[in-house]
Amino acid sequence: MQHSDRRRTADDTDMALIPFAACLLSIGCLAPAQPPASTLQLTTHDTAGRIGSVVLTCDPAGGTHPKRDKACAVLSAADGDFSRITARHQACTLIYAPVEATAIGTWRGKPVSFSTTYANRCEADRDSDEVFAF
Repeated sequence: MQHSDRRRTADDTDMALIPFAACLLSIGCLAPAQPPASTLQLTTHDTAGRIGSVVLTCDPAGGTHPKRDKACAVLSAADGDFSRITARHQACTLIYAPVEATAIGTWRGKPVSFSTTYANRCEADRDSDEVFAF
């Protein structure tokens, strides 16, 4: 066996092994990448002073929202953007009784801050496709 005094330098093969070794030392490389969970605080407030508030979590669906599976599906289709929700086909009365609706939290790791005023409760439920139906 020969021994050389020459210093060994890192080559491309050595550099490629570094991420692999780091992966082996953690369990992060063993599990498939999951999107960050989504958590939203949804609130409605109407002119009669009624306030409703629920928590909606998605990926997986949970929280206190009564229609959490549907709300998560609607938000998934809109990629968490409340302005992209497609309204349901439903007629509403023309009675003006404003409902303020807000959503604060995160959607798949991105911050969410949404606020709007609907003409009445029916429009809030219809235009949000039941995301604000609680």
